[in-house]
Amino acid sequence: GVALGFISVVGVISLWFRDVSAEGALGGYHTFDVQRSLNIGVVLFIVSEIFFFVSIFWAYFHSALSPTVELGSQWPAPGVEPLNAFEIPLLNTILLLTSASSLTYAHHALINGNRKSCLIGFIVTLALAVTFTGFQALEYIEAPFTLSDGAFGSTFFFSTGFHGIHVIIGTLFLTVALARIISYQLTDHHHLGFEAAALYWHFV
Repeated sequence: GVALGFISVVGVISLWFRDVSAEGALGGYHTFDVQRSLNIGVVLFIVSEIFFFVSIFWAYFHSALSPTVELGSQWPAPGVEPLNAFEIPLLNTILLLTSASSLTYAHHALINGNRKSCLIGFIVTLALAVTFTGFQALEYIEAPFTLSDGAFGSTFFFSTGFHGIHVIIGTLFLTVALARIISYQLTDHHHLGFEAAALYWHFV
């Protein structure tokens, strides 16, 4: 069922990463048309993800801005205690914004041929990403409500969970890019994979 589907998706993504990496490095650089097509593909994928997130926020604000009688005409519903936005949520926001800055630093370092600074920026970014995921898990464990606590619980866990999955995917994407930089597959003249990973990370 779900496990088989998950394994299949991960397998297909892994094989796709392998093929694109091999085509762009071992098989010779991608042509201009191929690079443009890959860039357009990444942009279109991110646009489709934006629409998905719009639907999630729509569900949240639909319930939050006009709570129904079934919700006690208030948001969140009586008995549901929301998380303090100035604790872990604020910390995670700072972590993501900082990781975007360190990744931009790594990007500029790579373009300027400063390999050491690029690797440092990359490692800092990945460390911040893993820390974010850890705090997200801690937030779930300590949350005073569950997925079954009405519209608030379901929209909270669905939206933050979906975002968390994207962070994990982005972390894997960046890890692949880092491995390719270490193996000299991505350089100051040829780093399409890095730019795609960076664009996805900035979206997340």
